Amino acid sequence: MSLISLLIALIAERYLSSSTWQFNTFHRRYISAIKQTKFLANFRQSAALSYAVIFMPVFGCYFLLSQVDNALLHLIASTLILIVCFGCMKTRDAYKNYLVSAFKGELTSCELHHMQLQQDKNIADMGFGQTLVWLNYRYFIAVMLFFVLFGAAGALFYRLLTTVNECANSKDTNTIDEEADNGEEHIKATSDGREATQQLLFWVDWLPVRFVAFGYMFVGHFSKAMPVWLENLFEFEKAPSKVLISVAEKSEDLMVDTDDCTLEPCLLVKLAKRTLLLFLAVISVLILTGIIT
Repeated sequence: MSLISLLIALIAERYLSSSTWQFNTFHRRYISAIKQTKFLANFRQSAALSYAVIFMPVFGCYFLLSQVDNALLHLIASTLILIVCFGCMKTRDAYKNYLVSAFKGELTSCELHHMQLQQDKNIADMGFGQTLVWLNYRYFIAVMLFFVLFGAAGALFYRLLTTVNECANSKDTNTIDEEADNGEEHIKATSDGREATQQLLFWVDWLPVRFVAFGYMFVGHFSKAMPVWLENLFEFEKAPSKVLISVAEKSEDLMVDTDDCTLEPCLLVKLAKRTLLLFLAVISVLILTGIIT
């Protein structure tokens, strides 16, 4: 069942570009509903409340799916959740717009698309190709792994956790007003909630990133990337994004050409696609042989 859901979701994700199928649409509605409640309205002020906002829909999803006895209905529901959790149209549009601007020779526009994507996703400063490698992991491979291991609730958990962290630095009018009223105490409390979810995401990503980095190494230059992978294998302080990107770059021949800003992104995106296909093939074999269900 998991394999069927994966194949359907990967195909559907490319064609269901409507905002109705985008995870951010549901996330905004969920957060809007949360803010209407008195208890969770300021969930970013507390680590416990931030965790509650993440785990409530996850446990709800797990409970509801566990009540479905019909295998076909369970498959349909799980697949629909996976489709919503997969991908990100904003990232795909940014990549397309970047390439269009590059082919027109509009280097300033390329840089603006790059900076806007990093700001939207609340990620560290890195090259555009590196950003795409990390987001490919976050929106596809990691979601796939959590779905296979923990079901639809697992995929929902990972995508919700990453989205909460992406939105951690965004401020709406209410938040600004509260900061003005409460001063430094509010800022510290908000920081506590943000740091708690970021720390949770760090440890959630720690092991999967190393498996995925091995996949990059396997489909790329194994001998060149192996020393970097081994060097980062038991690194407990380095950001997961840096671990994955350092291995990915060694897995591909990145030729330096200052006149072609599309070279690095295109090469790394191709490498990311090969890695995604590798994990899909490995998962398929494991499911068909009954090792995982």
